[in-house]
Amino acid sequence: MKFFVDAQLPYQLCQLLKDKGYDVKHTDDLPAKERTHDSTIRTLVQKEKRILISKDSDFENSFYLQRSPKKLLMITTGNIKNKALFSLITNNIGQIEKM
Repeated sequence: MKFFVDAQLPYQLCQLLKDKGYDVKHTDDLPAKERTHDSTIRTLVQKEKRILISKDSDFENSFYLQRSPKKLLMITTGNIKNKALFSLITNNIGQIEKM
């Protein structure tokens, strides 16, 4: 599985997924970092067949209206501590894979 972690989420989430054996990129890995345009991110995840992990409602809107990105994991927890976010992902990674 290949993921792309958007700018609103911590880089440590990217590292957590890499440690579990996933191919992961983060917005900070791109030249423009957090200033990368959403359209550039959508193009990249489509081209590389990645699942976009984001909190950005713009991606949710484009997912439903334009079917881009094709695969989106929306994080809708609001502001939670990183440790709680990492537990949430770790405890549900099996279900995420099935979906």
